[in-house]
Amino acid sequence: MDNWNYFNYFTEIEEHFWKKRGAHLVVSPLDWAIMETWQKAGVPLEAALKGIDRAFESYQRSRRGAGKPLKSLAYCTDAVLEAAEERQEAAAGAQPSNGGAAAREAFSREDVRAYLQRNLELLKKATARVADSQAAVAESLGGVANSLSGTMTLLDAPGQLDLEDLERRLTVLDEKLHASLLSHASEELMLKIRREVDSQLAAYRRKMKAAQLAVVEKQYLQKRLLDEYRLPRLSLFYFA
Repeated sequence: MDNWNYFNYFTEIEEHFWKKRGAHLVVSPLDWAIMETWQKAGVPLEAALKGIDRAFESYQRSRRGAGKPLKSLAYCTDAVLEAAEERQEAAAGAQPSNGGAAAREAFSREDVRAYLQRNLELLKKATARVADSQAAVAESLGGVANSLSGTMTLLDAPGQLDLEDLERRLTVLDEKLHASLLSHASEELMLKIRREVDSQLAAYRRKMKAAQLAVVEKQYLQKRLLDEYRLPRLSLFYFA
């Protein structure tokens, strides 16, 4: 994506949504899942904000908008994807951006080190919590923690820090973490989470395409599993 300098992607969208609603509320797991689908699909931050603006304008003109606040980013999905397509078409043939340079200059080594160290400590605490009750999960979490610790040695290398390459490594670790939790989570927990997402998406199923729903459900599941085990996202997009 062309906004590598926006590692605070989620925070920007979250704050914009708050302003449009006129209320500073905690963003729901469903809204986080939707933001993650946009980020993974490469939706630029500017397109996401523009789409949210359009969705609010449309909602306010509709019957539902009469005195009722827009509750979820799910309503904004189509408008955001349309804005992203428009931006992509407008950018066709344009000169390549210097996204790589922006990525390498976004944070200082000290900031990144503190972020990774904080996540490493959370991984170690989670590993200790499940060591007796879920040995397989503990082993997997310990492996991710060791890999993250090894990745941190990149911060000591001479020369300019390549955050794009670091992000690729962290994305791999995020994927390993998700796969492990999905494999070892109990049937009861999985059923609980799936009931949650079905309930929250009920009002939006007609509006969202099947492919969109599938991705949102997947991201919601990942988010809730991380919450249950009190684990962080490792990607730099969650740097705050």
